[in-house]
Amino acid sequence: MKTRLLATALALPLVLALHAAPLMAQQAPIVIKFSHVVTSNTPKGKAADRFKELAEKATHGRVKVEVYPNSTLYKDKEEVEALQLGAVQMLAPSMAKFGPLGAKEFEVFDLPYIFPNRAVLSRVTEGPIGQGLLKKLEPKGIIGLAFWDNGFKVMTANRPMHKVADFKGLKMRIQSSKVLDEQFRALGANPQVLAFSDVYQALQTGVVDGSENTSSNIYTQKMNEVQSNLTVSDHGYIGYAVIVNKKFWDSLPADIRTQLEGAMKEATRYANVIAQKENDDALAAIKATGKTNVYYLTEQEKLEWRRALMPVRKAMEARVGKALIESIDKESAALGIKN
Repeated sequence: MKTRLLATALALPLVLALHAAPLMAQQAPIVIKFSHVVTSNTPKGKAADRFKELAEKATHGRVKVEVYPNSTLYKDKEEVEALQLGAVQMLAPSMAKFGPLGAKEFEVFDLPYIFPNRAVLSRVTEGPIGQGLLKKLEPKGIIGLAFWDNGFKVMTANRPMHKVADFKGLKMRIQSSKVLDEQFRALGANPQVLAFSDVYQALQTGVVDGSENTSSNIYTQKMNEVQSNLTVSDHGYIGYAVIVNKKFWDSLPADIRTQLEGAMKEATRYANVIAQKENDDALAAIKATGKTNVYYLTEQEKLEWRRALMPVRKAMEARVGKALIESIDKESAALGIKN
C-alpha cells in the first residue's frame, strides 16, 4: 500500500506537468494594439512593422503586436485619449500631440529652426533632454519608450512660396500646437487645425490652401497631387515619441518588458536610419510626377524666413520653457553651431 502511495506521489508531478503543458501552450498571447495615422510605407509605418516583427520574435510569440496604420483605428485627435483609456496600448504620435495633453514642453520640437541638423537632434532625443521630456508623460498615465525620427519639413500650397510675403492670407493646415499657430501668424498666414487624415480632402476642396509636412508624409498621402508648389525649406522638424499605456506596461512580466525594450531599441535604430532616405526618395518621386513644382530656397530667402520666424522662439518661451530652449541651443554650441 505504502509503495503504491509513494509511486502515486512520485508520478503526480509528472501527470500535472503533462496536463499543464498543453494548457500553457494554448495560453493566449499578450496583445499590443499599435495605432498610428500614417501609411505603412512611411518611416513611422515601416518602423512600427519592424517593431512588431522584432517583438514577436524576441518574446517567442508570447506577445502579439497588431499594427493599425493610416488612422484605421483612431484619428490623431483621438488616439492619445484612446491610449490613456487602454483602448490601445501603443502609439507613436508627433510631439505636437502632447501640448494639448498638458506636456507643453514637447512643443519645443515645433519651434522653427530649433534643430540646425540631425546631429543636434540626436544629441537631444538620445540624451538627458529627451529622457527628461519622456518622464513628463508618466503623470498622464503614459510611458515614453523612444523617439523616432521623420525629418525636416517642407511647405506646400497652390502658389509659389519663396518670400515671406507669399504666405500672406494663406490658410495653412497645422497640428494642434500653439507654436505652429504662432509660426504661421508670423509669416502672415492663417493657421487651421485639422486632423492628419482630413488634410488631403481639405486641400482638394480648398478648405485650406496649403500645409507643412515631411516629403514622405506628403507623397504617401498623395497631397502633392492637389498642391502645385512645394518649397524645400527645412524650417521645422517632425518626429514621434513612441508611447505605451503605463498601467498596461507596468502589468507586464519583467522578462517580457525587457524583451520589448530590446525590440524597441532595435526598431528605433532602424527608424532613425531610414528616415532621411525615405524623405529623399519621396521628394524625388514628387518631382518625377511633374505635377508639383519643387523649389529650393536661396540663401537670401532662407535668411528672410529665419528673421521672420526667430521671434516665435521668444514668444513661446513662457509656454515651452526658456531653460529648455537654451539647453537645446547648448547642444548646438557643443557641435560648434550658433543657433
